[in-house]
Amino acid sequence: METGNTFSGSGICLLLVISVVLAKAVDNTEGNTAASEKAIRLSQSLCAGEQEYVHKRKRVVLESLSSLGINCTTDSVPHIALLASGGGQRAAVGLVGSLYQMEKEHLLDTLLYLGSVSGSTWSMSSIYSDPQWSDSLDTAVSRLSGPGVPLEEALAWLGERAKEEHFSLSDVWGVLTSAGIMKQMDLRRLSDEASRNATNPYPIYSAIEKHCYSHGPIQGKWFEVSPHEAGFTELGLFISTSLLGSTFQNGELLEEKPEMDMVKLQGILGCALAHEETIKDLIPPWLNVPGQVDSAAEDYLRVYNALNTLVALTRSTIKDPTALSDLDKLQKILEDMLNHNKSVWLESESSEERKSLSGQWSLELLAAVQTWSQSLEDGAFKTHVSLLTKQVLPMIMKWEWGTTGNFLYQYQDSTVPPYLRSTERFHLTDAGLLINVGYPSFLGEKRDIDLIIAPEYSAGNMFETLTLARDYAAEVNKPFPEIDAKILEERDWPKGCYVLKGKEKEPTIVYMPLFNRHNCKDAAEFKAKMEEFSTFQRPYSQEKIEFVLETAKANIKTNKETLLREIKKAVLRRHNKI
Repeated sequence: METGNTFSGSGICLLLVISVVLAKAVDNTEGNTAASEKAIRLSQSLCAGEQEYVHKRKRVVLESLSSLGINCTTDSVPHIALLASGGGQRAAVGLVGSLYQMEKEHLLDTLLYLGSVSGSTWSMSSIYSDPQWSDSLDTAVSRLSGPGVPLEEALAWLGERAKEEHFSLSDVWGVLTSAGIMKQMDLRRLSDEASRNATNPYPIYSAIEKHCYSHGPIQGKWFEVSPHEAGFTELGLFISTSLLGSTFQNGELLEEKPEMDMVKLQGILGCALAHEETIKDLIPPWLNVPGQVDSAAEDYLRVYNALNTLVALTRSTIKDPTALSDLDKLQKILEDMLNHNKSVWLESESSEERKSLSGQWSLELLAAVQTWSQSLEDGAFKTHVSLLTKQVLPMIMKWEWGTTGNFLYQYQDSTVPPYLRSTERFHLTDAGLLINVGYPSFLGEKRDIDLIIAPEYSAGNMFETLTLARDYAAEVNKPFPEIDAKILEERDWPKGCYVLKGKEKEPTIVYMPLFNRHNCKDAAEFKAKMEEFSTFQRPYSQEKIEFVLETAKANIKTNKETLLREIKKAVLRRHNKI
């Protein structure tokens, strides 16, 4: 009996151990299944992380409204977003100026969200490197005029990226705009911000998928990136931001790769040069005649402008007078080659002949850079230039931008465009090519925005961002406020502020052009300012930086009462939704 009892007890123990092991195995299997199912989130609602952040941020907004004498309850905190347009360095500097003055006028903490596109992503990513930036923007302002990042530091970063599978021209663009324009190498990851407190507005960055932008459908075009998630706005398909660039297949995560840093992300988000349409803004006068700009001309100009821009950005990372003189010589060589080919090009009789000339001249441009590089005096600058040309020149001919691992590869859902299901990599690029303000991420029920503050730094036709957003909203069946046709007639000399009134579902938009009737005496001066501060030019001088900063600050100060009035209305609107 005693032995039997012992055996029985041991057997029970053994069975218990086995059952626990099996239970854990089942739990792990279920956990892995759940993890794979959750690797891609399909939803048109906020993820849990953003919901939590927004909930905390509303307490900050409530306190801010109270300090402004605006009565508000926890339930009626309005959803206010500031959406900065693109516009190269003009937008990057302008956004810093606008936010600086918003803080001085005690309006900054009324913002729930901050969104950016193209050039404004440069400064937005830089600003958020300081977890407490909302308390003071003095650091952000002073950095714009700082000494810049040494070329060798930028090249060290670029050398590491060149070893990666998804190395592209976006990396080159990102490191040179970071080092030369924003004067900072921000090596943190965007997902690092997911664990921050709600001191700052919640940031949303925007991009577009290049193939879907060119070929459709519209649902595959707009791509948004936040500290928590990255994905396609209209498809409602998202992954954790830390997994952007990792390897997926059939909805499952196969290989997790290191998350890209902010330098690389900045290059993806703000690289208008990546798309062929941008070339139209960079055509020399002699070529800008009917019948001359075909695909062959665009190919040639693409190479020329990429090299010219590369020289300009490199200039902003060095101080040595001899090196600067050498870069001036290279710029002159490139300009002379472009103009020297003028007569031959204009006399060409067929597209085949022009295509042949384009290929030949593109190679000659690259060869000229190589010859110039080899002719430099031995020293640090020559070493740096040699490294740069070795990594960049082959990429210019390849013309590949924003290469990223595609998390929708072989994803089993018929709503996903066939292209996105069939390619292992997609290409993310500058959203300003579609709409130069991030409206798509802020329309509809998902973020349920009451008021959009829209400082306009764009170089194109005034109000174009509004009309493009209106048309986009109509196509995806989302609400957008009505645009009075009369205001469109003022595009050549706009007022400093326009209010597009939202009704029940449409957000109200306060639209504020950078250059306007307050700071330009007539249409001629407005046009001159737009040309003087054009998007595609050398990095700004200190004088130009100061001018854009002060202009953006003045616009916020001038329109403070309008902003306060619309914020009050947004509180009432939110209250009526309860």
